[in-house]
Amino acid sequence: MVSKKQSSMPAKRARQPDVTRRNILDAALYEFAAKGLAGARVDEIAARSGSNKRMIYEYFGNKEGLWLTVLENAYEKMREEEHAIDVARMPPVEGMRYLMEFNFRYCSRNPEFIALLSAENLHRASYLRDSKKIQQLYSPLLAVIRDLLKRGEREGVFRKGVDPVELYITIAALGMFYFSNAYTLSTIFGRNLLSPRNQKARLDHSIEVVLGYLRP
Repeated sequence: MVSKKQSSMPAKRARQPDVTRRNILDAALYEFAAKGLAGARVDEIAARSGSNKRMIYEYFGNKEGLWLTVLENAYEKMREEEHAIDVARMPPVEGMRYLMEFNFRYCSRNPEFIALLSAENLHRASYLRDSKKIQQLYSPLLAVIRDLLKRGEREGVFRKGVDPVELYITIAALGMFYFSNAYTLSTIFGRNLLSPRNQKARLDHSIEVVLGYLRP
């Protein structure tokens, strides 16, 4: 007769590779966000994850492969959280407001996401260009924005002819620029732009800018 302890062993062994891979990705996210691709060291990632270099190379091929996987996971995590709310069921103005609020607050809560994107832009997206999933992650988002714009046009609350890609870039920029430059701008203007009060003021301002542009 097989004991419960013995019967659970195969399941534990099956989960172990997933746990190891997840630990490596978590450690790599921390190191890459803090030091960039060039500054991060595989030895340090292995030590932080409780793994070893051999496992990292086995799962990801090399440091660049690990970097790309971390980037893809960062984008995927954002999209998954964003899709937790069914924006397609919202009225156009409410749905657009939600997308702006989500983007801004996500940047506020996830400074490592901004660090990764800033680093990849220094590389001119040379690694992200190899991704086979990044455009698929954004296609549903553009479809949602396109639907909001069309419904807004029909209801007379949005102007006609707005490019959904241009609009998304604007929405993303209003959060990304603010948080990627918060320390320098705080110093220049003598304000703590990361305080809850100033973040709320900036979000309210950004929403009014975008909705004001969209009004017919």
